[in-house]
Amino acid sequence: ILIYLFNFKIILGKNGVPVAENFRLEQSTIPDTVQEGQVCVRTLYLSVDPYMRCRMNEDTGSDYLLPWQLSEAADGGGIGVVEESKHNNFAKGDFVTSFKWPWQTVAVLDGSLLQKLVPQLVDGHLSFFLGAAGLTGLTALLGIKEKGHVSAGANQTMVVSGAAGACGSLAGQIGRLEGCTTVVGIAGTDEKCSILVSEMGFDAAINYKKGNVAEQLRELCPGGVDVYFDNVGGDISNAVINQMNKNSHIILCGQISQYNKDVPYPPPLPPEVEKIQKERNITRERFLVLNYMDKQEASVIQLCQWIREGKLKVRETVVDGLENIGAAFQSMMNGGNIGKQIVSVSK
Repeated sequence: ILIYLFNFKIILGKNGVPVAENFRLEQSTIPDTVQEGQVCVRTLYLSVDPYMRCRMNEDTGSDYLLPWQLSEAADGGGIGVVEESKHNNFAKGDFVTSFKWPWQTVAVLDGSLLQKLVPQLVDGHLSFFLGAAGLTGLTALLGIKEKGHVSAGANQTMVVSGAAGACGSLAGQIGRLEGCTTVVGIAGTDEKCSILVSEMGFDAAINYKKGNVAEQLRELCPGGVDVYFDNVGGDISNAVINQMNKNSHIILCGQISQYNKDVPYPPPLPPEVEKIQKERNITRERFLVLNYMDKQEASVIQLCQWIREGKLKVRETVVDGLENIGAAFQSMMNGGNIGKQIVSVSK
């Protein structure tokens, strides 16, 4: 059976911007026979995400992420359909997902890596299990619940950076559902800002490429900021922290502005911003959704219910073809996506 793999053509240094040319398409074969405990799957959807930039370094800066290896297929979140199974939990035709799905059109995987999906939970939108009903949605929901300290009736204001991305677009909506009275997003284009307000229920959105972010925050959040869902770090986050209230909370989800730089994670704040954080007792603890997997099942059910009820609006940017996954990754890292970046491999 012929498959396609993406392999690295070159390796990036710790400082560098990923480009499509870092990946190459190859033709290869998979084993003729499926062994006991294995499953042959056809890939339907693949996910590309900001954290993958860390996997392009030999030192990922994380103990839970392994680096991608030169001349081996990259991997990440994926969804497929079972073509042949020698594992008791799976049968031909089952839809399955894994966090360690190789970037291939067809693969033979250990069944222990797979989870069976129930398409009815998302009204048949299988790709949602890579985003709003998957790790992305879990990150937004559990980040807010575990680190945001949101409580209904507390009149809290939430700010979300990277607000039109996969996680940010969900986080703002979930913040509202959990009880925030004001939700402000920060994004990089007028189109994204318009979608956040008109479609996703944000009260306002700031285009950080236009005007002064700090001034706009003061205007839109006159009572200060109580919860900050931080996807980007850098200057934008410094401006938000300046506006945060005493005993407020930062949900440290991502730092995409820093991923192409050789800095520790989470990156240190400038001294004057760190002083504000400490004086106002603002929590800024690393958040890793994988530490809360005991809450996965109940949280996915909640996310799916909100999706089916129309309370959680889902946006995807879909690119067709495995051969375009490198370009999709590059575009996503440059903010080219609205909502979750998905690569559709086969129908």
